[in-house]
Amino acid sequence: MKISREEIEHIAVLARLSLSGEEKEVFGPQLSSILGYMEKLNELDISDTEPTSHVLPLSDVVRDDIPIDSLPREEALKNAPAHTDKFYRVPKIIE
Repeated sequence: MKISREEIEHIAVLARLSLSGEEKEVFGPQLSSILGYMEKLNELDISDTEPTSHVLPLSDVVRDDIPIDSLPREEALKNAPAHTDKFYRVPKIIE
């Protein structure tokens, strides 16, 4: 499929590219070969192929949600620079 210079310029505008005349000459045959390959893919019979979003089947790899005991309060507060019996102590930031 041959692409005209006007189509290349239109594609460049859509892609917000500023192409020089030399670049348009280089990209023309490249785009033509890409579209030729797409045309070749369109020749395939895919009437018996089910549409998919992924090539391989996906499975959830997240572990089961099993409730467990949380960290004891004393253990959580052990390394805090300042704390009360139940809470972390932080500097006052709002006056």
